[in-house]
Amino acid sequence: MPHKALPMACHAAAIAAVLLAVTTAPALHAGLTTTDDPAALPGPAGLEDLPELAELTVRRLLLADAVAAAEYGTPTTSTAADLTTEHELFDAVTEHSVEIGLPATTGVWFFRAQLEAADLVRRGLHARWRAEPALRPQPRPGLAGDLRPRLDLLTPRLLHLLKDTEPVRGVPRRCAPALADARRAAETRARLDRLHREALALALAPVCAAD
Repeated sequence: MPHKALPMACHAAAIAAVLLAVTTAPALHAGLTTTDDPAALPGPAGLEDLPELAELTVRRLLLADAVAAAEYGTPTTSTAADLTTEHELFDAVTEHSVEIGLPATTGVWFFRAQLEAADLVRRGLHARWRAEPALRPQPRPGLAGDLRPRLDLLTPRLLHLLKDTEPVRGVPRRCAPALADARRAAETRARLDRLHREALALALAPVCAAD
C-alpha cells in the first residue's frame, strides 16, 4: 500500500464522505467477518473498548494542535522529509501490528487516517492564525524532542484497541452506532470545535469499515 496522503483538493469531499461513513460504516475492506444481522455477533466483545479508542484518538488529534503550532511560521518541511516521517510511522505500525496479530493493513489504514486528520487540523489552524494572529499559541512547542515522542507513545495502545475491537468491528451495524455514541461523548468531553469534530470523524472513519 503506497504511503501517500490524499490530494489536498480531495479533502472537502473526503470530509463529507467520512462524516457519512462514521454513521453508516459500510464494510469497505475484505478480511474481517461481516454480516447484515447484528444478532449474529455472539456477545458485546469489543464494544466496551470503542469509547477508549475514541478518547485516545481525540488525545492524538489534540496533539496535532501543538504540532501545528510548532510548524507555524517555519519553512515548509520538504516532501522528502515528510515521506520519511510517514514511512517510519507506517513501518513501526506494521511491525507492532504483526506482533499483536492485527492485520498490518488495518493498522496502516487507521494511521493514514490519523495523518489526514492531523493535516486537516494543521491547515485549519494555520488559516485561523493568519486571520487572527492574536490566537497564535505561545510559546512554540518543540516538535522532534517533545511532540513526536508523545505521539509515538500513543501508537501501541491504539493498535491494541484496534485488535481488541476486532469482533465488533467485523459487524458494521453493531459497530457504527456504538462508535458514533463514543465519538459524540469524546468530542463533548473535549469540547471540540467544528474543525476538530470534522477531523475526528476523518480519524475514526476506518474503524467500522471492515479490514
